[in-house]
Amino acid sequence: MACMKLGSKSDAFQRQGQAWFCTTGLPSDIVVEVGEMSFHLHKFPLLSRSGVMERMIAEAAKDGDDKCLIEISDLPGGDKTFELVAKFCYSVKLELTASNVVYLRCAAEHLEMTEEYGEGNLISQTETFFNQVVLKSWKDSIKALHSCDEVLEYADELNITKKCIESLAMRASTDPNLFGWPVVEHGGPMQSPGGSVLWNGISTGARPKHTSSDWWYEDASMLSFPLFKRLITVMDSRGIREDIIAGSLTYYTRKYLPGLKRRRGGAESSGRFSTPLGSGTVLSEEEQKNLLEEIQELLRMQKGLVPTKFFVDMLRIAKILKASPDCIANLEKRIGMQLDQAALEDLVMPSFSHTMETLYDVDSVQRILDHFLATDQIMPGGVGSPCSSVDDGNLIGSPQSITPMTAVAKLIDGYLAEVAPDVNLKLPKFQALAAAVPEYARLLDDGLYRAIDIYLKHHPWLAETERENLCRLLDCQKLSLEACTHAAQNERLPLRIIVQVLFFEQLQLRTSVAGCFLVSDNLDGGSRQLRSGGFVGGSTEGGGGGGGGGWATAVRENQVLKVGMDSMRMRVCELEKECSNMRQEIEKLGKTTKGGGSASNGGGSKTWENVSKKLGFGFKLKSHQMCSAQEGSVTKSNNENVKIEKLKDVKERRGKHKKASSISSER
Repeated sequence: MACMKLGSKSDAFQRQGQAWFCTTGLPSDIVVEVGEMSFHLHKFPLLSRSGVMERMIAEAAKDGDDKCLIEISDLPGGDKTFELVAKFCYSVKLELTASNVVYLRCAAEHLEMTEEYGEGNLISQTETFFNQVVLKSWKDSIKALHSCDEVLEYADELNITKKCIESLAMRASTDPNLFGWPVVEHGGPMQSPGGSVLWNGISTGARPKHTSSDWWYEDASMLSFPLFKRLITVMDSRGIREDIIAGSLTYYTRKYLPGLKRRRGGAESSGRFSTPLGSGTVLSEEEQKNLLEEIQELLRMQKGLVPTKFFVDMLRIAKILKASPDCIANLEKRIGMQLDQAALEDLVMPSFSHTMETLYDVDSVQRILDHFLATDQIMPGGVGSPCSSVDDGNLIGSPQSITPMTAVAKLIDGYLAEVAPDVNLKLPKFQALAAAVPEYARLLDDGLYRAIDIYLKHHPWLAETERENLCRLLDCQKLSLEACTHAAQNERLPLRIIVQVLFFEQLQLRTSVAGCFLVSDNLDGGSRQLRSGGFVGGSTEGGGGGGGGGWATAVRENQVLKVGMDSMRMRVCELEKECSNMRQEIEKLGKTTKGGGSASNGGGSKTWENVSKKLGFGFKLKSHQMCSAQEGSVTKSNNENVKIEKLKDVKERRGKHKKASSISSER
């Protein structure tokens, strides 16, 4: 720490209780009372250095007192500062430091210790030390500015506060790695003008470690908030990056608001936004509320500048401290601007209302979501619609623009599931929050279905009409197969919703199976086209080589898919054959007559058709017909072969008979 020694005499002062005595051997002829401390001194050393003391001693002498008594009640720095002033007047050794120079400078100004009352008086000495030593050091400037709190009025009049703030802002706005003062000020090794580390004044050639841009956060947080606010304002005017300014504000807030000191998971609990626990002065509730409102106004309304968790914590504390409605509204707006960056635990805030209607503050989340949707619509390139334009049947829109809205939809669905067990949560609030999310934002309605199911489970007294109105928020076509299976067996859902779920589930199955056969047919045609020499082997040297390799890969993939589809088709035919055999066995058991058997056969066919329709496999009849046709063709072919064999036998027998007749006639 920089210091300067004044005076040459050894200490000639001695304290006894609440009094100081000068031990020069001469009896004191003046008593100066400063606060609760009294100083037994001599007139000449005081009046020879101070204009104020000269006038006060002269006035006391007019009263005829042998031992004059002087009271000084408004001295900057109080009795501790006057002790140093008295030592200076007696030319006793004292040290000027960054911690006492402001008090001494203000006291010297108050006592009029100018050059008229002696060369090298206290004003000139303190002014020189302040300008040439203190202002050239970051750490000393911080200490001097911190000491301005108790003498702020005098410090402002003498421009001491302004000079300290300007010095600090200049150093904070400059790259710290260029000059190395953060390393020096934080107790690190000294550096040479060239930047290398010094050891006992000798350059080692080693370079100091890189310093991050938040190196000054802790030092600045030692200031009172009025001084800190003035420092931040000047730094902002000097063009320091907005994220650095915001980081210092969050650091300061976490240090002095106990509710923000709790450790939380994620990226925020590490890095430059982390704050040492147990530091900072304990503020009253009123001071905490004022600090929170001031910090909220200093932070810029810009997305992503401050983590969403920080704003959520501030909102929670603002409600506990009963901050102004404007402060709470602004915090909700800030959270809404970056709601897509929030986590589920951020939104689950308890209700601090006196009525305690609900366990959670659902109204606040509703307002936050409204702010997000409003901000999203007015921002250029926002995601107010699923796409920007349509060209040639293709959607022209950035997938990244859909991501924030999709993230918010997932977040709100999770929040609804979290608050759904609250029996005091009214249906209109739950329904309004669920309906506020645009339909296109939900890629799947599984999260919304889960939330609605939990709400219905914990609110069994809802009427059927209320259940139907709530379930109308669901889009059954956007439910996954697992959700559909669960919904089809869910007794809490209205019957109409279950029917819709079953319908769309069957529709999905039919579409999937039909798509499989369509892909198989396309693969058959594509394979024939590829085998015809359209693309395979058509690659040439140069640019065509890459295309030939790509087509060869595509051919192999198509062949693999075709084999898979063929095996599935064969399996379907086998199942159809087994079912057909089972049907025939059943029909044989019920036969009594030939006519009855025909009727039974016809009835069984119709029964089979009905069963196939109920199962939703419309293609099965066609496959059954194909398999039956194949079986019929095989049977017909076998019958024709039997007839041919019989004709051959007849011809051979006739030939043998004719031959035997001719031989007998010749004999």
